[in-house]
Amino acid sequence: MKKNKIEHYSDKEALEFHNINKSGKIEIISSKPMTTKRDLALAYSPGVAVPVKEISKNPELAYEYTTKGNLVAVISNGSAILGMGNLGALASKPVMEGKAVLFKRFADIDAIDLEIDSNNPKEIINSVKNFSGSFGGINLEDIAAPDCFIIEEKLKKILDIPVFHDDQHGTAIITCAALINAVDITKKDIKKLKVVVNGAGASAMACANLFKKKGVLQKNLTMIDRKGVIHKGRKGLNKWKSSHAIKTKNRTLRDAITNADVFLGLSSAGVLKKEMVKKMAKNPIIFACANPDPEITPEEVEEVRSDAIIATGRSDYPNQVNNLIGFPYIFRGALDVRARTINEDMKIAAANAIASLAKKRVPDEVVAAMGGDRPIYGRDYIIPSTFDPRLISVIPVAVAKAAIKSKVARKKIKNFDIYSEKLKQRLDPSVTIMQGINSKIKKNQKKVVFTDGEDENTLKAAIAFKNAGLGVPIIVAKEKVVKQKLREIGYVENLDIQIINSSDKKKTDKYSNFIFKKLHGDKGNLEPDVNELYLRDCNRMIKNDKVIWGSCMVSTGDADAMVTGNTRRYSQSLEKINKVVDARPGEIMFGLNMVINKGKTVFIADTSVNEYPSSEQLAEIAISSARVVKLFGFDPKVAFLSHSTFGQPLTSRTKHIRDAVDILKKKKVDFKFDGDMQPDVALDEEYSDLYPSSKIVGNANILIMPGQHSAAISYKIMKTLGGAKVIGPLLIGLGQAIEIAPLRCSTSDILNLASIAAYSAGVIDYNK
Repeated sequence: MKKNKIEHYSDKEALEFHNINKSGKIEIISSKPMTTKRDLALAYSPGVAVPVKEISKNPELAYEYTTKGNLVAVISNGSAILGMGNLGALASKPVMEGKAVLFKRFADIDAIDLEIDSNNPKEIINSVKNFSGSFGGINLEDIAAPDCFIIEEKLKKILDIPVFHDDQHGTAIITCAALINAVDITKKDIKKLKVVVNGAGASAMACANLFKKKGVLQKNLTMIDRKGVIHKGRKGLNKWKSSHAIKTKNRTLRDAITNADVFLGLSSAGVLKKEMVKKMAKNPIIFACANPDPEITPEEVEEVRSDAIIATGRSDYPNQVNNLIGFPYIFRGALDVRARTINEDMKIAAANAIASLAKKRVPDEVVAAMGGDRPIYGRDYIIPSTFDPRLISVIPVAVAKAAIKSKVARKKIKNFDIYSEKLKQRLDPSVTIMQGINSKIKKNQKKVVFTDGEDENTLKAAIAFKNAGLGVPIIVAKEKVVKQKLREIGYVENLDIQIINSSDKKKTDKYSNFIFKKLHGDKGNLEPDVNELYLRDCNRMIKNDKVIWGSCMVSTGDADAMVTGNTRRYSQSLEKINKVVDARPGEIMFGLNMVINKGKTVFIADTSVNEYPSSEQLAEIAISSARVVKLFGFDPKVAFLSHSTFGQPLTSRTKHIRDAVDILKKKKVDFKFDGDMQPDVALDEEYSDLYPSSKIVGNANILIMPGQHSAAISYKIMKTLGGAKVIGPLLIGLGQAIEIAPLRCSTSDILNLASIAAYSAGVIDYNK
């Protein structure tokens, strides 16, 4: 079992992440326009009175006129926060906000965290009961046992919306899916499985219940708590533990593990010993899910058994049991049919769907999202990846069907094929782009130069690049200045990151000679004195400019890629890079921005290099953009933008753009394109009826702008006023893997560009 590199973050980074820009991780924005007096009148008084009256007559209409149908309450009292214990309701808020973000990120569900400052189950039940009408579902989180059982049981009885304690059922569903596939691979009979569950908390109870629902016999499942085996006749058991008591002579884990087929650990690190694993049955199934350290490591198991299937709760090993594979999509399916509850049938349906997905061939777009490796169903792949984009279109469908079949759904879905397609559209494919790039570069690590190492955001990005295991950062800076900057921002001074500068005479001479040869040829001027003068100029250039220094590092093979900018204007950085690096043969150089907003991704060119591209240049920019967009996993659809649409009105600039379209038609390219057209025509599907002959209208994902000015203005307005996420500009067509960060961009922006540069260094042949 190959171990993956785990990401590490400092406490300082974690705190800064939670406090950057706005405090916390969530915000509320309006889904309706709020610009005019009429908008406000409709949204509030007097317009709001109309849906109020309708809902008072028929409460079900709250699903139509409010957010209720897509809104989940994430609730905790902080009594069992991430295994850290009872730290209080307010301390649980960062976790609950994080849960709300995950709901949105993975299933497009709006969620609000509500922390209840009470350890009294009755008070919590009453609180949730009183505000539950505002929500389509309730997600309970980090509530200690047995209170979590009491609270969930009571709420499920009194509420008519799904109540789901994820610590219990999320873990159970994913683990059950893993068991289904492990049993399939080992050819075991689930009814004959001997199962040992070490742990008797909320998740362990839920796993045991679901295992039994799936076919494991009551007498064959042994549960163990801190006092030993839960057996018939043992005194002091509560009703939940009593339901798992069996008649057995075994009293310890060491007793119970002999000839066991399955070990499920939801307990503490190191409790399962290698000698115990030796005693297990042939082809043992070991789910060691304690976090952060499992009951036994996969390496320890492999020292004594070669036939085991192993899963853990950790991301740095294969077969991660991660609730994220389940809860967003289970709620998505339940909300979409307005389910009254999430019952056992729906849980089993989710487990079966997850298990089935792991058996299917992983398609190319998923391979890209997962970093380039195609996992194959088997001992090291029994659970789909957390970032598998197919989860959104598979699990909700199974859950919705089960809800309808078991008659807990208030809304029917007529066509599940259409529903599945709509689910895919809820999440933009770009959400997995950076994940896929980062997964890829972790496996083939590149040396990336950060030229502005004395800049705070660049320094933080270099540290994050290293800590995340993305590659090997090299900082161009003075070591004394870096250490001072680290003290100022609260990081440790002793970084294990290479710092380089012009005090390295050997490197300085090497790069001076490189520049000299590039500018003047191998022999330079025939006059030795002139050559000496030129060489001194090159030496001075190298010593005085970090951008040129870094460009030389990449060009001479001392580094693979580079990210620069952030402390100077884009054009200044590009001018310096061009002194060292040429464009790729036969390709135009330009800037391409990826813009992500409201579930849609578009690429905008040229945002940073060519002020007024000719028709021929526009055509070349389109061809290169399509090539790059394909690398990101998109099907390129190019729109040439203008102030006109298909020549109306006809102007000299319109003709200029239409000529570019005609040039592409003659080249017979392998992607769809059209133009000229206005941006709303290119992006809004409502216009497709007006122009039925065009396959680009309302469907474009690459926007070719008539000039750099319009491109830069457009994406910056979208970023500043529209709240769009922007990655780039990506420098396309340069002869080396170098990216330029815009002036004063964030640490995250620089980090993304560094990752893209490292990725480019691994996938692009810069000699072609």
